[in-house]
Amino acid sequence: MPAPVLAAYSYCEAVTGQQARNFAYGIRLLPTPKRRAMSALYAFSRRVDDIGDGALADDVKVARLDETRSVLARIHDGAVDEDDTDPVAVALAHAARAFPIPLAGLDELIDGVQMDVRGETYETWDDLRTYCRCVAGAIGRLSLGVFGTEPGAHGADRAPEYADTLGLALQLTNILRDVREDAEGGRTYLPADDLAKFGCSAGFNGPTPPAGSDFTGLVHFEVRRARALFAEGYRLLPMLDRRSGACVAAMAGIYRRLLDRIERDPEAVLRGRVSLPGREKAYVAVRGLSGLDTRHVTRRAVRRRA
Repeated sequence: MPAPVLAAYSYCEAVTGQQARNFAYGIRLLPTPKRRAMSALYAFSRRVDDIGDGALADDVKVARLDETRSVLARIHDGAVDEDDTDPVAVALAHAARAFPIPLAGLDELIDGVQMDVRGETYETWDDLRTYCRCVAGAIGRLSLGVFGTEPGAHGADRAPEYADTLGLALQLTNILRDVREDAEGGRTYLPADDLAKFGCSAGFNGPTPPAGSDFTGLVHFEVRRARALFAEGYRLLPMLDRRSGACVAAMAGIYRRLLDRIERDPEAVLRGRVSLPGREKAYVAVRGLSGLDTRHVTRRAVRRRA
């Protein structure tokens, strides 16, 4: 591999290690080519997210997103040289040549972040699901381009659907975890219908729930929705090779455990960020590498077909 490409991948891996601890825990289980490609995908996605989350004026954000979309178009057209000054573009262009990555998914991510810039809110779950498919489901499908499916895997034609659904599960968990932080930034993601149903339409601007609300009921309702998405998305695991399956199981397992913590103490998300200690993440990674989750999903699938 040419030195400029190696340097570009090293830059992307550094960004991933510094900015995405949960993601980095999962991809370290991959063989080097796939790990590098996933780091390139993350670094580009992070660039898009940082534009949306930054302190720039909205019109500047829109311009930056348009510039980023132009970079993506150059990658798609094979117009990024190995000595290009943008290391993320160099790494992603190389990854896209090495793996069948559906780069249009990154266009969807940009679409989703533009929804954030516009300050869109979501009346129903169907509305929010559209947003989640852009910012997370698309990442699942992009990642599947790197992972690939095992030859002859049963139901592999539905793998993109399951990857997309698993992305939705992770995103909904993120939304629950960050509900206070997002409120402080002026954003509300949970559907307005759900907020009204549980008396939470006033929002979450403090360490305690809105007066008279059933905040615990709201959280448990969304947790059940996320669990159903996880159950559907986990059908992807038996379709992947061992190390790719371990990567997905590790990343998803970390978020499922976050969901468990949120369910046990719903108001914790109003007091601060809920997270897992390193030792628990390491356990989840080992569990993923052992194939326990994959075998469990496989057994359930066999029982359904019997």
